Amino acid sequence: MSVPQLFPIGCQHPDPDALSIVLDIVGSQAEGTRDVGPWRSGTFATLAEHGVLAGFLPSDCEGTAATETAIMEFLIELGGRCLTTALALTQWASGCRIIAEAETDVRQQFLPALARGDLSTTVGISQLTTSRRHLGRAVMEASTVDGQWLLDGLCPWVTGADSVDTVVTGAATPSGDTLFFVVEREASGVTVDPPMQMLALTGSRTSAVHFDAAATTAVIEPSATRRPAAGGLTTSALAVGAAQASARLLAREASRREDLGPSAAGLAEEAAGLADRVLQGVREGMEPTERDQLRGEANSLVIRAAQAGLVASKGAGFVAGHPAERAIREAMFFLVWSCPQTVSTATLCELVAI
Repeated sequence: MSVPQLFPIGCQHPDPDALSIVLDIVGSQAEGTRDVGPWRSGTFATLAEHGVLAGFLPSDCEGTAATETAIMEFLIELGGRCLTTALALTQWASGCRIIAEAETDVRQQFLPALARGDLSTTVGISQLTTSRRHLGRAVMEASTVDGQWLLDGLCPWVTGADSVDTVVTGAATPSGDTLFFVVEREASGVTVDPPMQMLALTGSRTSAVHFDAAATTAVIEPSATRRPAAGGLTTSALAVGAAQASARLLAREASRREDLGPSAAGLAEEAAGLADRVLQGVREGMEPTERDQLRGEANSLVIRAAQAGLVASKGAGFVAGHPAERAIREAMFFLVWSCPQTVSTATLCELVAI
C-alpha cells in the first residue's frame, strides 16, 4: 500500500489524510526529537517518506512544488506539534531555496537527494542578516586558491550542525560581493562546536561552525530577488502554531473548569485570526512594515498564550516536562530568532510600557 503524500503534485493545500498521519507521528516522536533532534529521532525520515520534503522543491528536481500557502498551512500545524522539528525544517528549506538558485548541474547534484531524504542540509547565514553585523568586517570570507573556493570564518548559529551532511552558508569575497556555498560537514577545515545548551529547543542541535580554509563543494551566486533577510512570515507562522498548542492546553483545562471557558475561547479565536492573516499575507503579499507588525503580534500572542496555559495548569505546569512549562520556554525563542530590529524595539517598548 502506498504511503499517503502530504503534497501531491499541483496541490493547493496539504492532503488531509496525510496531514493527520504526519502530525500524529511527529507528535509521538516529539519527546525524543526534543532530546536528540529530528535527524536522529526518525522524524525527518517520516517527513521524507510522506512527501513533505518534496513539497518544498521544484518539480524538475523530484519535488512536487507545493504552493507557498500549502507549505505555510503545514508549518503552522507543525509548529504546534513539535517546534524543534519545525525549526529544523525551516532551516533545511532555507538551504534548499538557496541551492535552487544554482546552475542546473548543482541543482541536480543536491535537490533530488534532498527531496528523497537521502541527503540532509541546513543553513548558516545569520552572519549575513542579524548576527555579529556590528563588528564592521565580514564574519565569513571566501577566497580562491588554484580555482577552488575556500572559506574562513564563523557561522555562529547553525541548526543541526552535527547531524546534517552539508551546510549552506554565505561569505564575502575579496571584491566585496556575497556568494553562497555548499560545504560538506566533514570537509577538511570544518569544525563543529558541541550543541549549545539553550533555554529551549536544545534538540535543534544548534552549534557554531568554524571554517579554516575549508573547501567548498558548490558555489551559488544569489539571485537579486533572494537576498538573505530576517523576519519573514515563516517565523510568524511557527509562533502562531506554538500559540495554538497553548490554546489547546487551555481548552483542555477549560473542559474541566467552567470558569476558564471564555479565556480559552478568546485565545483560540485570536490565534485562528492571526493564522488567517499569515496565510493571507502569503497569498497576497505583504509590505515589510506590515510583516514586521504581524511578527510583533505573533510574538506577543505566543508569549501570552504560553503564560495563559501556565496559569490554567497551576503548580503542575511549573514542573519540568509539563507542556505548559515547555511552552513558556519555547515561546522565548521567538524573541531572539530571526527578529528584525523594528520588532525587537517594539517588543521592548511593550515590555517596559513605553
